[in-house]
Amino acid sequence: MSVVRDMSLAESGRRKIQWVRDFMPALSGIEARFEQEKPFAGLRVTVSVHLEAKTANLGLVLAKGGAEVRLTGSNPLSTQDDVAAGLASLGVETFGVHGATAEEYEDHLVQALSHKPHLIVDDGGDLVHLLGGKRADLAENLIGGCEETTTGILRLRAREREGILPCPMMAVNDAKAKHYYDNKYGTGQSVWDAIMHTTNLIVAGKTVVVAGYGWCGKGVAMRAKGMGADVVVCEVDPFKALDATMQGFRVMKMDEAAKIGDVFVTVTGCKDVITPAHFAVMKNNALLTNAGHFDCEVDVAGLAKMAVKRELRRDNIEGFTLPDGRVLNVIGEGRLVNLAAGNGHPAEIMDMSFAVQALALEWLAKHRDGLEKKVYNVPDEIDDQIGRVKLAALGLSIDTLTPDQVEYLNGWKA
Repeated sequence: MSVVRDMSLAESGRRKIQWVRDFMPALSGIEARFEQEKPFAGLRVTVSVHLEAKTANLGLVLAKGGAEVRLTGSNPLSTQDDVAAGLASLGVETFGVHGATAEEYEDHLVQALSHKPHLIVDDGGDLVHLLGGKRADLAENLIGGCEETTTGILRLRAREREGILPCPMMAVNDAKAKHYYDNKYGTGQSVWDAIMHTTNLIVAGKTVVVAGYGWCGKGVAMRAKGMGADVVVCEVDPFKALDATMQGFRVMKMDEAAKIGDVFVTVTGCKDVITPAHFAVMKNNALLTNAGHFDCEVDVAGLAKMAVKRELRRDNIEGFTLPDGRVLNVIGEGRLVNLAAGNGHPAEIMDMSFAVQALALEWLAKHRDGLEKKVYNVPDEIDDQIGRVKLAALGLSIDTLTPDQVEYLNGWKA
């Protein structure tokens, strides 16, 4: 059933998968328990997350828990063909090809859903979009699902407000193990890893413009500063802007930042963040990147209309020559740069995020009879369990409150 580019790539993919498995101890512990308890026995699970090695590991863990797993990507440029082949060779039905057209990408999503899953793992809301719309026929068995991203959760809450959410959904992105760890430290490292590897340029001394100062933006700005960049933050939220100022970053509107930036990174989850009005005043050879889920933050189509020439200047870098001779460089087609032009978050980071996914799916399966079609927060006991497992894996320990301290914190008499 699998749809991959070339099964002869499977050995390379299996090596990548095994490598990350060695560095994901929290998920390994969950896998060992799942293999014994089989919490997903008789259940079908569809996973749509960036199709690379860490995601493949999640698929294998769910399969060890008794699930019939189908796995597909959540962005055509982040799919790694060798990993897709490797996962398929390990018995998980896999649907994904790097560089798939929009039609092919949607077809892969539909094929992954065609076994009419009981549980889903979504990344950006593509599965929910289909199950709540033109492929509602595939939603008849749904117990619930999990959403990995800020962008996806915004759309889930909008659907909940309108009463059109197809099933209960868990806001995994809002878990402490996700946004404290994955969004800040994972995005912070993987974005710069991708930019530096792709461009082979230095960060120190450059003016870096970060649009959006949420958890992901904090990580991107922090790492840029640590490498010697002059960081400018653009925001619409006054308190996030004040926070950026307190961290020593300059804050200004994009209209002004566009004139001085050398590297631009958008992490807003919104559209039209960098537009033709900004392209018109940018420096020659500015680098334009996006680290938000969808490729609508940098208006690449608008830039193409302005350009008199566009050419591939280096793998994953397209140069757009403007009428006055300036060249603006877009990395990874304006898609999620850390995956379109890199390997995504480090394995140790995704260990925690995917541990949340695995335990949240188990919670949904156990509580299936009492759930409403709304967005649920990850229970604190899941978050805390993962945090303690990760601390133990790192050889760290923390203090525990005494009964008297618990009483003091929860009462008023003391």
